[in-house]
Order: sequence, then C-alpha cells, then structure tokens
Amino acid sequence: MSSRGTAIPTRRTLAAYLEPKTLLMLVLGFSSGLPFLLVGNTLGYWLRDEGTSLAAIGFLSWVGIAYSLKILWAPIIDRVSAPGFGALGRRRGWMAIAQIAVGASFIAMAAIGTAHGLVLLGVFALLAAFCAATQDIVIDAWRIESARDNDELGLLSSAYQFGYRMALLATDAVILVVAEHTSWAVSYALYGALMGIGLGATFLAPEPHRADEVMNAKSAALPLTDPRGLYDAIAGPFIMFFKTHGVLAVLMLAAISLYRLPDFVMGPMANPFYHDIGMTKDLVGAVRASFGLVASLAGIATGGFAALRFGYERALIAGGILQAVSIACFALLAQPHPSFALFAGIMAFDSFSTSFAGVALVSYMSSLTSLGYTATQYALLASAYVWLGKILKGLSGTVVESLSATMGLMKAYAFFFMGAGAIGVPALLLFAILIRQHNRKAHAPTG
Repeated sequence: MSSRGTAIPTRRTLAAYLEPKTLLMLVLGFSSGLPFLLVGNTLGYWLRDEGTSLAAIGFLSWVGIAYSLKILWAPIIDRVSAPGFGALGRRRGWMAIAQIAVGASFIAMAAIGTAHGLVLLGVFALLAAFCAATQDIVIDAWRIESARDNDELGLLSSAYQFGYRMALLATDAVILVVAEHTSWAVSYALYGALMGIGLGATFLAPEPHRADEVMNAKSAALPLTDPRGLYDAIAGPFIMFFKTHGVLAVLMLAAISLYRLPDFVMGPMANPFYHDIGMTKDLVGAVRASFGLVASLAGIATGGFAALRFGYERALIAGGILQAVSIACFALLAQPHPSFALFAGIMAFDSFSTSFAGVALVSYMSSLTSLGYTATQYALLASAYVWLGKILKGLSGTVVESLSATMGLMKAYAFFFMGAGAIGVPALLLFAILIRQHNRKAHAPTG
C-alpha cells in the first residue's frame, strides 16, 4: 500500500458506512478501545478516589508498556493459529482468546479492589494490558487485510476510530457516572462483561482470505519448524519494511514514536487533575458524553478527510499542532472550581484534537504495511508510537508532585500541561522533513 495519502477527496456514502464489514469494524474498534483507559487514566481516577498518591498512580500506569512491547509476540500471532480456537481462523481465533482474557481480568480487578494493596491489582491490570495489546495486533491486521484498496482502508480506519472513540467515551465518561452511583468495583465488572460485544463481532466477522492465501503459501514454503521459516517469521517483517521504505524508515519510526507524546504524558494526570480542581465524576462524565462526544466525532471526520485530501503527513502535522495546543490549554483550568464554559470548551477542543490526530496516525501507519507481514509490521509501528510515551507517562505524577513542593499544586499542574504540549514539537519537525524528502523524491528525474 502507498505510504502517501491520495490528494483527491473521496466520497463516502451512508451506504458504505452501513456495509456489514464496516459495521463489524466499528464494533471491533469499540472492543479494541475498551481496555485502554481501564488500565490507564480511568484506573488512575479510581486510585485517586481511594487516596493513592500521584507518584504511585504514575508508576502503576506503566502496566500500559505492554502495548509498546507487542512487537515481541506479533510474529507468533502472524504465523501460528490460536490454541483451541483455530477453527475460527488465524485472526479471529486470537481475537477470541484475547477478548475473553481481557474481560476476565477486569472482573478479577473488580473482585480484588484496592483493599488488598496495589500489587495484586497491578498484576491483573498488567494481564489485561497484555491481552488487550494482543487483541490490537489481530484487529489491526484484520482491518488492513480485509481492505480491498486504500479507499476502503481509509473507510475501515475511520470506522475503527469511531468505535475506538466510543469505547474511550464509555471508559472515560460513562464509567464515572456508573462509579458515582454504584462503585468502582461494579463498574469494572460491568465493563469486563462488555468485552462480550467484541467477542460477538469476532464470531460474525469473515476471515480475510486474501491474506490467508499469502500466509498459507509462506507457511508451506517456510514452516516455522525450519530455521529459515523461523528467521522469516521473526526478521522478515522488519527486513521488508526497511527494504520498502529505505533510509526514510528510520525517520518514520522516530516521528511516529514522538507524535503522541503530549497525550501520553498528560494522560495519567488528567483525571486526578479534575478531582483536585473540584470537578465531580457526574460533571466530568456529562461533559465528556456531550461536548466531548460531538467534538470527537467531528475530529475523526475532519482528520479522515484531511488525510485523503492533503496526504497523511500533512494531516499529521495539523493534528500534532492541534494536539499540542489543546493540551497546553489545560493550564487555564488550573484553579479551584473553574467555570463550566471554560471546562467544557477545553474538553471539547481536546477531544477534537486527539481524535483528528488519532485517525491521521492510524491511516498513515496502516498505509506502510506489506501483505504477508501485516500483523508484525503494524505492531512495529504501533509499538513505536506508544513505547516512549508509555515509559515517560509513569513519571508524570512525580513531576507534578516535585513541582508542587515549590510552586503549589495548581501552578504545578499548569506548568506540567504546558510542558506536555511543548514536547510534541520534535515530531512535527520530523514529519515536515519527511514531506520534503517525499516531494524531492517525487520530483527527481527518472531514467
């Protein structure tokens, strides 16, 4: 697939969004997004409600590093059928196992709670993150391998982002209302059961036969029991990626790894911040479910259009600027009981910006993969996009607490959010260089 977006706007009809494949992608996107905040920012809100320190919340967010390590087991997912679920196919079998394990992990977290200490809770959060990362590997591969062409890939990527954002809304807003009127344990048990929605979509989804033909031929020629087959499964995806993109591959990986840093770094402190400025869970949930929802949908639609109309890299630059500015704007809320209008406006701006940047990044990364190595190559790109942020976010609580010792908690939050927005600048510079290199290559004389 091309690494550049088309520069021609593509018409999307309502019928295209209502096709069975697109609707299944929407549900699978929801299943993919459901665990993300439950082992991250929302878990931080639960812990802060229980009186856990910001430093401990930041450290516990490191369970999300599992998302950045999935490249280590993606080659197995690419070449081996899921144990006990092989009849569903290579992609759907692994989806089913991962979804069942994620749901069971959240139910276990609900049963354990914080009464038995953070270690056991953290173990099950880590298990949930590991299985959620595995689910992402196969859902991403299914999305890319099921697309007939770049236009349908863009459609499926948009549907994936819609579903993913709906899950983020459910785990970032609706769950707060549920927790306020029941308990955090009930909320996590309920959301563990909701993984059954994704499991249902897995059983209904068709296995991507086009990719199966390539993988079966590869397995026949180079079985994993043969040293050459094992080498191809592990090293082949990386060799093909660097062979396809040349020296620019290094720049691509660097730009991707830096792109979502602002969002990752500020993430663990967002919900504790709302708690500390006096926002109730009902209010935060209501704003996210109203202003945030509308802004997220607008961001996804605008980001998808921008990627098709102006190219992936230009859309990424626009999304990166929006993301950095919106996160820095949280500094304006660093005061006791800020006005509702200011709070709702910044929340909506942030939802629009992160949704725009998210769909632009997913579309770009999807376009860089090669059939036959889809799961592993996309896992490489996805790992590149999360690994640095997942590591640095664990220090966010320590940074805020250190700053608060000299300037007070509210000023510390303000300084932290402005700094988090600023660290997105290097990614913008790298994508600008990539655009320049691609333009130079496109206009180079041939023959």
